[in-house]
This record gives sequence, structure tokens and C-alpha cells, in this order.
Amino acid sequence: MRPVESSPAIQTLLDELERLPGIGPKSAQRIAYWMLNTDRDTVVRLSEAIVRVKDTVHFCSQCYNYAQDDLCEICSSVRRDNTIICVVSEPRDIAAIERTGAYSGVYHVLGGALSPMDGVGVEDLRVAELMARLASEDIGEVVIATNPNVEGETTAAYLARLIKPLGLKVTRLASGLPVGGDLEYADEVTLGRAIESRRVL
Repeated sequence: MRPVESSPAIQTLLDELERLPGIGPKSAQRIAYWMLNTDRDTVVRLSEAIVRVKDTVHFCSQCYNYAQDDLCEICSSVRRDNTIICVVSEPRDIAAIERTGAYSGVYHVLGGALSPMDGVGVEDLRVAELMARLASEDIGEVVIATNPNVEGETTAAYLARLIKPLGLKVTRLASGLPVGGDLEYADEVTLGRAIESRRVL
């Protein structure tokens, strides 16, 4: 709930904050009041950080992750296995996979997923760039790590059809039960995938 009376400057700030994803009127008001009540240096540091990230961060020329140099830190690392490419929809997916510490290959960011209902087709994704990398680099495996939803599954199936004729190993992230979860609370799709992805002990 917004205050009955607010200055034009506060109203403008509230309007801009509400444009951010996940920020509604109440959250915008809390942030605005925090900015008003905190010291000026803190707010200036925040605003400078926002401007700096917009001015210096761009897409990696190889994988399309976020980068400050021509190549991102992953593509430029000598410790990564360049024979494995993990295909993801967005740069934020890389951060999620990297947190696991279980993957040591490189990435390719599509920039979305196929969604005809939303007007997103193959030409809107970086599929051509992926195929060019597969043709020019010594790749042994492509891990498709799109989301386990309709758009992600459609994208994964399409990519698999494109890549398999190249003679490359194509894998898909397994999906199933979360650690610590109970079978009785799992939905049918998740439980079905867990059964399909079962492994030998």
C-alpha cells in the first residue's frame, strides 16, 4: 500500500522499483524507504554498481555467458574440459550448475527455449552458434540441461535430433526425486522420471 501523499521523486522511485521482476508495491515501498533512511554513500555505491555492471558486462563471444572480457572465466580457464559442452537456456542456469561442483566442462547458452506459443522459434535461439561450435571444436559429449518443462523438453528433443547425426554423445540431465523427499508427496511426472532414470547400486 502506497502512502497517501508522496513526493514526485519518491513516486518515480516506487514506479521504477515496481518494474523489477518479483517486486510489487509493498516490496518497492520497503526498498524506497530503506534508501531514504540509509546513508547516502550506501545508496551511491548501489547505483554505481548497477551502472558499472551495465557498462562492463556483456556476452562471452564463445558460450554467451556473462563476461567482462571477451571470454568468460569458464571459457578462458585451462582447468575446464573443453570436450564436453553443457547446453543451458540462460546464464543463470550456469550459476546453478556451477554451485554443485559436479561439472567441469564448458557451456553454451541458448538465450531461451523453444516456445511457439510465445513466438520463440529456432531462429531466436543460439542454435546456429552451437552447431558451429560442434563442427569446429573437438567435442565428445553434449549435455542438454534445459528446464524439465514443456519448452525445455521440446528444445532438448530438437537439439538431440540435430546433434546425433554428427556422431556425438548426447545426454540429458536426469530428473527425479529431491534428496530428503518422501515418495508419497511426489507428483506422478517426477516419480515416473525417477523410475526411468534409476541407476544400479
